[in-house]
Amino acid sequence: MNIKNISPKQIEIIDLTKLGELEGKEIKLQGVIHRLRILPNVTFCILRLERSLIQVVAEQQHDLSKFIEGDFVEITGIVRSSKLNDRAILNKNYEISLVTINLIHRPKELPPFEINKKELNIKPDLEFDMRPISLRHPKKRAIFKISETIANSFASFLELNGFTRIFSPKIVFAGAEGGANIFKIQYFDKMAYLAQSPQFYKQYGVGIFGRVYDIGPVFRAEKHNTTRHINEYISLDFEMGFISSFEDVMALETAYLKYLIEQLKEKNSFEIDLLEITLPTFNDFIPSIKLKDAHEIVFKEIKKDYRNEPDLSPDEEKFLTQWSKKEYNSEFLFITHFPTSKRPFYTMDDPENPGETLSFDLLFRGLEITTGGQRIHDYDMQYNKIVSFGLNPSDFESFLQLHKYGVPPHGGLAIGLERLTARICGIENIKEASMYPRDINRITP
Repeated sequence: MNIKNISPKQIEIIDLTKLGELEGKEIKLQGVIHRLRILPNVTFCILRLERSLIQVVAEQQHDLSKFIEGDFVEITGIVRSSKLNDRAILNKNYEISLVTINLIHRPKELPPFEINKKELNIKPDLEFDMRPISLRHPKKRAIFKISETIANSFASFLELNGFTRIFSPKIVFAGAEGGANIFKIQYFDKMAYLAQSPQFYKQYGVGIFGRVYDIGPVFRAEKHNTTRHINEYISLDFEMGFISSFEDVMALETAYLKYLIEQLKEKNSFEIDLLEITLPTFNDFIPSIKLKDAHEIVFKEIKKDYRNEPDLSPDEEKFLTQWSKKEYNSEFLFITHFPTSKRPFYTMDDPENPGETLSFDLLFRGLEITTGGQRIHDYDMQYNKIVSFGLNPSDFESFLQLHKYGVPPHGGLAIGLERLTARICGIENIKEASMYPRDINRITP
């Protein structure tokens, strides 16, 4: 038997923030020619790397006329100081003086738009049709470095607070959220569904680990085609046991958001500058008002009457965060006590206010980004509420095991990653915060 021992290739990754330590030294880089400007005595080659651009300067002895924008190349060069003002360059104090350049690969065709301009400026349909290419634009890439930090910080914060990560199935026996907005699939000889939420599995996890979180896709068969909705999104979920109130969940989210802002400052100053993002100022608390009081504020201030509505309208969400900013200097606002009819059957009712639930939404910059609350942990209470919702308890036998054999008082929440990313980045269309958005008309690429 001929056994081949393959050693891993050592790939040197240059930390562009520390180019100063390499000044005067020769380094090797691999990337894509993002922009090429050939002058009589010098050529400026802007190279697109994993995260940012870098300027390579070729003196007169180097002929780069055989290269084109879009070429994948390997260069060696000397690090030297410079003063650059391109926001898409991470370290503006240094450039590379070219020593050698070699072609790795040339594309067969160039895309039908230029990705080396300051702004992409193409129509949304073309941007999404050619998403694997349009995402190469520096500002488009930056959105997803922000998104990465949001998801990573969610995980690291919860791990610091004693949570265990779980991985819930996406093919399920029933919809956790109820309603008709659920995708049916044929599962061998029976009908199944794509998960609207990992809710049941989070609650199971409370009985196993006490505190759990999940990061993964969820699916909503909503026939919307708006800037606020997509049909597959990434949900940041956690569930925690032994709570004394649903406000414990709100308090933990407040702590997470404060942690997130600090993480963004630490890890994404480059993207924040490139996208000209203004991060929210953060107090040690987020103001909270009941839904009925929110309706009253809107009626009083702008004379729009939603007082008999079971939820907030988009107009109310926009106005209320402006109101919160003015009254409390907070771009975040909790809305609590949604009606029983509006919340899923696992939501705890408020014992002091019949018809209302111990639940909340979190608004941020005009949009709901979080839904959460306290769950029912008592078997009889959960059984009876399933019946009251017109559902058959036998369809939820495995879910009711949780309550029959005991689970502590618990609650949790779900944050829409794309919505939070869009709000932080100042993006109006949530589809731009999804790498490959799925809506009523789009299932490719």
